[in-house]
Amino acid sequence: MKPSKPIPVIAIVGRPNVGKSTLFNRMTRSRDALVADMPGLTRDRHYGTGRVGERPFLIIDTGGFEPVAKEGIVHEMAKQTRQAMAEADALIFLVDGRAGLTGSDQAIADDLRKSGRPLIVAVNKAEGMRHGTVTAEFHELGLGEPVAISSAHGDGVRELVEVLLDRVAPVEEVEEVDESEEDRGPRRIKIAIVGRPNVGKSTLVNTLLGEERVIVFDMPGTTRDSIHIDFDRGGKQYTLIDTAGLRRRGKVFEAVEKFSVVKTLQSVADANVVVIVLDARQEISDQDAHIAGFVVESGRAVVVAINKWDGLDEYERERIKRDAVRKLQFLAFAKTHHISALKGQGIAAVMKSVDSAAVAAFVKLPTPKLTRALVEAVDRQTPPRRGLSRPKLRYAHQGGQNPPVIVIHGNGLDQVPETYRRYLEASFRETFSLQGTPLRVEFRTTRNPFASRGAS
Repeated sequence: MKPSKPIPVIAIVGRPNVGKSTLFNRMTRSRDALVADMPGLTRDRHYGTGRVGERPFLIIDTGGFEPVAKEGIVHEMAKQTRQAMAEADALIFLVDGRAGLTGSDQAIADDLRKSGRPLIVAVNKAEGMRHGTVTAEFHELGLGEPVAISSAHGDGVRELVEVLLDRVAPVEEVEEVDESEEDRGPRRIKIAIVGRPNVGKSTLVNTLLGEERVIVFDMPGTTRDSIHIDFDRGGKQYTLIDTAGLRRRGKVFEAVEKFSVVKTLQSVADANVVVIVLDARQEISDQDAHIAGFVVESGRAVVVAINKWDGLDEYERERIKRDAVRKLQFLAFAKTHHISALKGQGIAAVMKSVDSAAVAAFVKLPTPKLTRALVEAVDRQTPPRRGLSRPKLRYAHQGGQNPPVIVIHGNGLDQVPETYRRYLEASFRETFSLQGTPLRVEFRTTRNPFASRGAS
């Protein structure tokens, strides 16, 4: 089975205080980011996802880039920026239109020329200024036509991203999907194995396959690239997506690379079900929670595997169970298994949950049954009043699969609080046994056709 084309990666590069993080937040439509907080990273790179129309992309926000620095914190930050440039398919060189061209911009431009990546000079903070005037002096960089934008207001940002995506990922014809196949889910389930370094991802892959297909040795950071491996188990077809690196003859112990957040995010986007691997002998870290949060936001079905369970005493097992419930409470919908990938313990249960999660992700929910479940949920607990009126939830239908989306129609639904949305999610999940997949509930208020008419 051929892997699909990876999601394109764009890195934002520039000197300090030019608005990189503001642009990052604008492109991801969020203030959240997956942060590469692995040991040795003095200043983190932030990772997030964005979308223009139906075209997704990954975005990396970097620290202030001062390429001439030779030592200290600034030098370490420059190393991280260069790593982001190496991971990216295209670059945004962000400069400050109000400060004008600086010597630091010139030095960064010299570095960017060596990258060989497609790039655009984006002149930020151009709101209220003539574009021709604000970009004029940046032609001196010799990096093509500068583009005026405003990160804070969003001016020109969509156009900037569209141009970059056209250079690295031209729009391709979409393959027709057999609707009957979509109804019953994928014939071959794609499983991404994700987690921090050294938690046992590759060992789990090798155990599933029954052969040593990926590099395994006790050293964090052996990531080289994501690989796709087809296999059959119990009469069912699967593709494993592993980010721990393919064994290459004669090069097993060549220089290892750091944990690749980009490869993890691309693997998640390409999967139907994600197995999040945790290490029972370590505390659940912020990085674990960030990875899990990204998986949920991506709408992927989830199974949690807490590895290295063998050899732990009862006190340690209770500690990690409490830690998982406390830090990963947003994964309550997912099945958690305690396994030993090395000894093969618990693997069959993990795969059973993978099958169930895939079925739940692609479930088809008839409108009559959804509406009946909605009415029963409202009868048990009505939505709270807002002012003099109470929201009226009338009927529901399915708006999408993988993850399932339930669209509820009615009146005054913009007044439904988030707590009631979560109540409905839990109710639908229980009614239709949707364990293992995120579930999204959307509200659409029915417009009154007479509201715009004046009195006669």
